[in-house]
Amino acid sequence: MLNDISPSCLMVQGCTSDAGKSTLVAGLCRVLAKRNFSVAPFKPQNMALNSAVTEDCGEIGRAQALQAQAAGVPLSVHMNPVLLKPNTDTGAQVILQGHSIGNLEALDYHQYKPKAAKAVFDSFQILSKQYPYILVEGAGSPAEVNLRKGDIANMGFAEQVDCPVILIADIDKGGVFAHIIGTLECLSESERNRIKGFVINRFRGDIALLQDGLDWLEAKTQKPVLGVLPYLHGLHLDAEDAIARSENPLQNIPTPQSQHPKFKVIMPLLPHISNHTDFEALRIHPEIDFQYITHNQTIPPADLILLPGSKNVLFDLQWLKDQGWQTAINQHLRYGGKLIGICGGLQMLGQQIHDPFKMESEKLSALGLGLLDYETTLNPQKTLTTCEGQLLLTKNKVKVKGYEIHAGTTEYTDQKPALLIGSNIDGMISADNQIFSTYLHGLFDEPQALIEILLWAGFKTQQAFDINEIKEQQLERLANTYEEHLDMDTILHILQGTTP
Repeated sequence: MLNDISPSCLMVQGCTSDAGKSTLVAGLCRVLAKRNFSVAPFKPQNMALNSAVTEDCGEIGRAQALQAQAAGVPLSVHMNPVLLKPNTDTGAQVILQGHSIGNLEALDYHQYKPKAAKAVFDSFQILSKQYPYILVEGAGSPAEVNLRKGDIANMGFAEQVDCPVILIADIDKGGVFAHIIGTLECLSESERNRIKGFVINRFRGDIALLQDGLDWLEAKTQKPVLGVLPYLHGLHLDAEDAIARSENPLQNIPTPQSQHPKFKVIMPLLPHISNHTDFEALRIHPEIDFQYITHNQTIPPADLILLPGSKNVLFDLQWLKDQGWQTAINQHLRYGGKLIGICGGLQMLGQQIHDPFKMESEKLSALGLGLLDYETTLNPQKTLTTCEGQLLLTKNKVKVKGYEIHAGTTEYTDQKPALLIGSNIDGMISADNQIFSTYLHGLFDEPQALIEILLWAGFKTQQAFDINEIKEQQLERLANTYEEHLDMDTILHILQGTTP
């Protein structure tokens, strides 16, 4: 045990992936922040392709960035010291304390785990000295017995730092009591003792019909149910990794355009899509019909096509071609449609992509979509920076801000830049004004920039839409729900290590 680590921490583990761990930590961060607790989120090991750039120019999982926003604290690489970004079915780029140490196959990573563990515990100690309270999020499930050796993501971490645990289970998929009891059966006696209570998530219906089951669970385990959280329809928060499939929370709000066809936006669901949270402002915009196009799905007509980022640009570029996207995009442009490429999408739009270090494949070069006049060279040195600039897409030159996170250098030829960031140009606007590309993530999060982009794309709207305001509203909704449905007094006692 690490004796010099503050005991004021609480870990949320889940019976399954997508049980609600990230959301529970985010909501609890907001509850505690509103109660004037100085609290920070922490996830020892994360596997996700959605990431954010911290103030100290490192990279962490997107979920921890949202949790930090909920807590009202700046982002730090120490909130997520190990981030695994899958780039093949068996391998991933390993991000250690914000920076890549290279690609490792799954078995190689398990050999690397002692070094990863050192980073985890070092970061936790650093964070513990900055914040008196820490909410820790587990990964996957602690019942994954094949991953127990050298575990730093769940009980292995909790045991090492002597951290109490809350177990959350999703009732919406059924089998919630089996999930909880089965998870406990997979744990050692000390690990079971570490679990101080249960939270049941996404319940629909009359709680009275569930009460007999809750009583049975408490009697069998001698552990309390700390709350039953209702299914929150239309809850919109940044996804840790999964593509958001929930209903649009703003879909039925009347708008000035309600009597007219919605603006159609489509985006290919790339096999290695990354940072798809870039497009949430478009996905939930009440005037936009946004659609992900999946493998072998017919590509429909649209007003705007988006090409997102990718963790394996060369693989996903070939996938696009195999799926018929190159032909569909060319037809879309012939009919006057607009096209935007961000990060990996920017690279795909160029003439060629070179991979001299064989970072993504054995090919040294591949032809891009050939729609913009530049070439990109992939290299091990990753660009990680937060930045502000001007959007040059229209004459208004509105301000934008966001972050860059990419492993590649693009050499532009004579062209019209899409953005001006400081004294540097970024991206490109095609000569016919139908295509633009950029490395800037977060481009659509600025309300005025979103309006300008939609105007450029042919959708005449002046309706301000602020995705950051929506996130704040959703975090407040989450906190209010937790105050009502969780036994916060007991949870605080668990966090503080005191007796109720």
